[in-house]
Amino acid sequence: MENKLNGKTALITGGSKGIGLGIAEAMVKHGMNVAITSRDQQAADEAAQSLNELGTGKAIGVQADVRSLESQKASVQKVLDKWGSIDVLIANAGIGHFNSIENLTEEQWQATIDTNLTGVFYSVKAGVEALKQSEGYLITIASLAGTNFFAGGAAYNASKFGLVGFTQAVMLDLRQYGIKTTTIMPGSVATYFNGHIPNDSDAWKIQPEDLGQMVIDLLNIHPRTLPSKVEVRPSMPPKR
Repeated sequence: MENKLNGKTALITGGSKGIGLGIAEAMVKHGMNVAITSRDQQAADEAAQSLNELGTGKAIGVQADVRSLESQKASVQKVLDKWGSIDVLIANAGIGHFNSIENLTEEQWQATIDTNLTGVFYSVKAGVEALKQSEGYLITIASLAGTNFFAGGAAYNASKFGLVGFTQAVMLDLRQYGIKTTTIMPGSVATYFNGHIPNDSDAWKIQPEDLGQMVIDLLNIHPRTLPSKVEVRPSMPPKR
């Protein structure tokens, strides 16, 4: 079967570990060129080096902060200067602060909204013209917390509910240009999110490589079909 992804280019925000890195690994194995961003240049470079050992695709690390529109514009330009196009934009960078409303601080609220929601807005604003040129694909990484609220989740729920609504509206805005848009809403994933260190007890969770395979499947689906919102959860959670 022809690999139609070979030679295509992707930009992944927050791609130095976790879900972003899992997606990047799947992409380079399919011959895609991938730029991964991190606020830490060294972390981005080390992840890119590991990616360059995996497949025929190439990877670069880019220092960028999704909370800055100018930073996102600069990262997009670096990718265009390097490879000439952006075929896929993965808005993945995210954080979590969990606290009751009595204890949730203004700083925690602002950091969560600025990264998880405004940061995606900045990423899309910076990349939309490149996606129009390539008739590319925009994927945002939301969460089941974007439809299921929980105690202590005021900031995180707000950011992810907002992200789901934002992405679906953007999908309607951009499909007239031939751009496909999907939001993926994972449940429990074995990542470094919120200070967690993946370990053997995470075997029941969704793994980053599972989401990498899902992204490849989305990119390969027939252009006439668009899974605009995808909920994904562990199939066998621990029994309570």
